[in-house]
Amino acid sequence: MPIAVPSSGASTPKPKILIPEKVSPDGLALLQASFEVHEKKGLSADELKAIIPEYEALIVRSETKVTADLLDAAKKLKVVARAGVGVDNVDVGSATKHGIIVVNSPVGNINAAAEHTIALLMAVARNIGDASSSIKAGKWERSRLVGVEAKGKTLAIVGLGKVGLTVARIANGLGMSLVAYDPYANPSLAAAASVTLRPTLAELLKEADFLTLHTPLIASTKGMIGASELATMKMTARILNVARGGMIDEAALLEALNAGTIAGAGIDVFTSEPPEADSTASRLIAHPKVVATPHLGASTVEAQENVSIDVCQQVIAILNGELPRSAVNAPIILPEEYRTLQPFVSLVEKMGSLYTQHYSPHINPSSKSFRTTFDLTYEGALATLNTTKPLFAALIKGLLTPITSSDGLNINIVNAEILAKERGILVNENRSRENVEEKPYSSFVTLRARTSRSASQSRTPSPELKRTLSQAALPQDQDDQVIQGFVSANKPYISRLDRFKGEFVPSGTLIICRNFDSCGKIGFVGSELGKAGVNIKFMNVAPLHEDEEDREGDASGQEALMILGVDRPVGDDVVKGLISDQGVLEVSVVTL
Repeated sequence: MPIAVPSSGASTPKPKILIPEKVSPDGLALLQASFEVHEKKGLSADELKAIIPEYEALIVRSETKVTADLLDAAKKLKVVARAGVGVDNVDVGSATKHGIIVVNSPVGNINAAAEHTIALLMAVARNIGDASSSIKAGKWERSRLVGVEAKGKTLAIVGLGKVGLTVARIANGLGMSLVAYDPYANPSLAAAASVTLRPTLAELLKEADFLTLHTPLIASTKGMIGASELATMKMTARILNVARGGMIDEAALLEALNAGTIAGAGIDVFTSEPPEADSTASRLIAHPKVVATPHLGASTVEAQENVSIDVCQQVIAILNGELPRSAVNAPIILPEEYRTLQPFVSLVEKMGSLYTQHYSPHINPSSKSFRTTFDLTYEGALATLNTTKPLFAALIKGLLTPITSSDGLNINIVNAEILAKERGILVNENRSRENVEEKPYSSFVTLRARTSRSASQSRTPSPELKRTLSQAALPQDQDDQVIQGFVSANKPYISRLDRFKGEFVPSGTLIICRNFDSCGKIGFVGSELGKAGVNIKFMNVAPLHEDEEDREGDASGQEALMILGVDRPVGDDVVKGLISDQGVLEVSVVTL
C-alpha cells in the first residue's frame, strides 16, 4: 500500500530524485506526487558524477555503478535504492560512511527468479535451446536431442534463502529429491520444504544431478565453483545460475563442457555483463550444451512492478524521515517498534544536543577528564524493545551536530556507530526493569556522562571533542553529569538536568541559569533580559533533585536551576550581564 506523503509548501523546494534506469509508471507516480523526479537514462559515469550533488535520492537497477567516487560527490544524497535484490553495483561501505541509506527489494522478484531457475532447469534437461536452433535451421534431430526427466533427480541448492526455498518448493512438485548447503539455513524451513541439509559444499556437489546457486556475490562465494569442484561432480550433472555472475569459474565450466565431464548448464548471469566479444563468457554462451539468457531472472512484468513500487515506497519513507523496511546498511525495525521509538528518537537527540551545548562553556583547558563516556539507560516500555539502534544514533547526532554542523555531516542510524568510534565516544546502553506504572509516562531515559572509562575501553578522543565535550568536563572528583527525560503525548520533556529536577520542553532557544535558591533571582534575570529586549516565552524553576537535597545541608545555601525559553538567540554580553553578585552563578544558552 502506498505511503501517504504530505504535500510540500510552495516556499519549500521539493527534494530531487534521480532515476538513470527504468522504473515502473506506478512507482514513478508515487514519487511524483511529492518530489521532483528526473529520469535521465544513458548517463556516463562522469555525467552522473557531475549532476549527483543536486539530488537527495538515487534509484538504480543493475547497470548504474554507484562507486565511492560518486558518493563522495553526492553531498545531499540520503538514499540509494536498488530496484532488485543484489547491491554489488553499490559501494555499501562508502555509503555507510557518508550516512547514506542503501535499500533494495529482496522480495519483489523472488518468484520470478525461482521460476526462471526452473525454466532453465527444464530447458537444459530437455535440450530446448539446441532443439530450437536445430528445427529453425530446417533439421529434424529427434534422436540426437533426447533429454532427461526432472522427476527422481537430485536438485542440489547452494543458498537456502527466499529464492532457494521457492525453487525447492517448485522442484518438489516435480518429484525431485532436494538437498542443500547453507550454513545459515533455518532447519525448520528446510524440513518444511522437504530439503535435506548437507554439512559441506563438497558433500553436496557429489550428489547433484542439477546444481543451482542462490547466494550473494561476496568474497567467500566468488569463484566457489571452480575446476576442482566441477571435477567432483557426476558427468551427467547440469549447473544452473540465476543469482550472480562470478560465483562460477566460467573458463573451468567451459573446459568441463568441452571435455564432457559436465552435461550442460543454464546460465543467466555472467562475470561481465554484457559479455565482451570472444570472451570466455561469450564462448560459454555459444556452447551447444548451454542455455543462456541475458540476466532475465527478475525480468517479468510482475517483478518489475513489484520491485519498483517497493523501492519507491522506501525512498518516500526515508525522505519523510522514516525508516525503510529493507535497508542493507541499517537495522530492520518492525513498524510497531518504530512507532514506539519515534518520539524517543527526538527526545534522546535533544538530550545529546543539550549536553554538548550546556556543558561546553565550562572549559577547563588543564582538565584531563574527558567526558566522552556515556551511559544511556532505558526504563519502562523501551526496555522491552528488540532494538534501540535509532536511540543510539539519535544520541550521537545530538552530541556531535552542535560541533559539526558546519561540516555538512549527515549523522544517522547508518553511520552513527562509525562516527562514535572515530571520535572516541563510548556509549553503554542499559535496560532497567524499574516499575514506572505509577508515573505519568510509560518510559524513561537517563543519560549519564561519566568522568572515566576502564583502561580496556579507553580511546583517545578526537581534537574537536577535546575542545568541546571533553574540556567541558569538571574535575574527576566531581559527580557524573545527568540528563533525564520522558515522553508524554508524543512530546519530549526533560525532567532532570544535572543535580536539578524540573520538567521543561527542550525546544527553541533556552537560557539555563544556575543560581542560589533565594528571593529576587527571577526578578533580576527578567529585568536584565528586558533591558536587552529579549522576551521570555516560558520559565521553569528546577530545585535540587531529592538525591541531592541531603547533601546540600542548610537550605539557605541551596542552589536551583532556572530554565527560560526566549524568543531569540542572546549574545555573550547578555550572558555576562546575568552572571553577577546577585547570586546567578552560571549561565548557558542552548538552541534545540
